[in-house]
Amino acid sequence: MSSLYVPPPKCLEKRFVAPQRHMFGPGPSNVPPRILAAGAEPVIGHMHPEMFEIMSDIRSGIQYAFQTRNKVTLAVSGTGHAAMECAIFNAVEPGEDVLMAVNGIWGERAAEIAERIGARVNTIRTPAGSCFTNEDINQALARHKPCVVLFTHGESSTGVLHPLDGIGDICHRHNCLFVVDCVASMGGAPLYMDTQGIDILYTGSQKVLNAPPGTAPISFSERAWQKVFNRKTKPVSFFLDMSWLANYWGCDDSWVIGLSDWSDLLLGRYHHTGPVTNFYSLRESLAVLAEQGLENSWCRHQEVAEYFHEGLENMGLRLFVKDKNVRLPTVTTIVAPPGYDWKEITSYIMKNHKLEISGGLGPSVGQVLRVGLMGCNSSKASVDMVLEALKDALKHCHKSRV
Repeated sequence: MSSLYVPPPKCLEKRFVAPQRHMFGPGPSNVPPRILAAGAEPVIGHMHPEMFEIMSDIRSGIQYAFQTRNKVTLAVSGTGHAAMECAIFNAVEPGEDVLMAVNGIWGERAAEIAERIGARVNTIRTPAGSCFTNEDINQALARHKPCVVLFTHGESSTGVLHPLDGIGDICHRHNCLFVVDCVASMGGAPLYMDTQGIDILYTGSQKVLNAPPGTAPISFSERAWQKVFNRKTKPVSFFLDMSWLANYWGCDDSWVIGLSDWSDLLLGRYHHTGPVTNFYSLRESLAVLAEQGLENSWCRHQEVAEYFHEGLENMGLRLFVKDKNVRLPTVTTIVAPPGYDWKEITSYIMKNHKLEISGGLGPSVGQVLRVGLMGCNSSKASVDMVLEALKDALKHCHKSRV
C-alpha cells in the first residue's frame, strides 16, 4: 500500500494547450515564432561558456536598445517589478530621501517599495493623463534634496509618454540620481540613456521586445555605480544585490569565453541559476530589434499609434491623454464609452474576437480602456482588428441611458 495520502491531481492528467489570442492589452504581448523557437532550444548549464557568451550578447543588445555604453548593464532574472526593486534596493539606503514623480500607478508602486526599505519618501503628483514641467521638478528637488528621483517614461496605466529632456541635468545639479522606468516605452519611443543623463534605466522583456515575461534589462551609469559601490549598508535583497549581479554578468569584462575547464570561473561567478531559456528568448528579441533598427521601431510605433488614434476618433471615441505630444505610442488609453460597462466590452471582445484589451489600472480604473500595440503587434492590420472588435462590442453590449 502506498504511503502517499495526496493522490496525483486529476487536472494534470490532461495535456494543457494554450489558446491562441491576440495580446493587445498593456502586456505581455504576443511572442513571434522566431523568439518562441529560440526559447525551445536545448537547455545548457547556466554557468557554461556558451551561456556566458549569450549573456554577453544580451548586454550588448541592451546597450543598443538603451543607447548607452554603461559597463554595468545586464538583465535581472524577473519581471519589470524585479528591476524596479533592483534599482531602488541598490541606489537607496535606509533613512535617505527619495523623490517619486507620481503620474500613474508605477510612481505609486516605486514609492511603496522605497518606503518598505526605510527610505524617506517624498512625492510630486500630477493628474492622470498629464506631465510635470521641468520647473516643477527643479522646485521639488530644491525642496526635498533627495539622493534619487524616479520617473516613469511610459506610464501604461494612463497612456502618458513623459518628456525626459533636461531632467537629467536638473537632477545632477542637485546631486541626485535620475532613475527611469521605461518598461512600457523602450523600443517604442525615442530614448537615449547617456545623452539624456539617465543614471539607472530598466525595462521588461514582455512589451516591445516580444519576449516571454521573466527577464528585465537594467543599466547603471558610472555615477550610479559609484553610489552603489560606496554604500554603508548591504542592499536588503541578496538576489538583487548589484555587486553580485554585475560579477555574475561579467560587467568587469573579465570573462574568458570558451574555457575547456571553467570550474574556477564557476566558483567566482556563481550567484543564482539564471533562467536559461528566458535568456535565449531575450537574446533573440534583442537581435530582432537590432535587425529592424531602433529608429525604425520608434517611427513604426508612432505611425501605427497615430493611425489608431485617428480611427478611434472617427468612431466617436475620445482619447484619455489630451495632449498629442505626450501620448504613449505603445499603450493607448481610450475614455470608457459613456453608458457602457467597460468589463462587458473587454469580456465580449475576448469571447468573440479572441483579442485582449484591458480596463484601467490604478488612477485610471473605471475610466479607460487600454490597448497595447507593441513590437510585432504594432501594425495597421492589428489596429484594424481592434477597431472592428470595438465597433462590434459597442453594437452588441448593453448601453444604459447616460
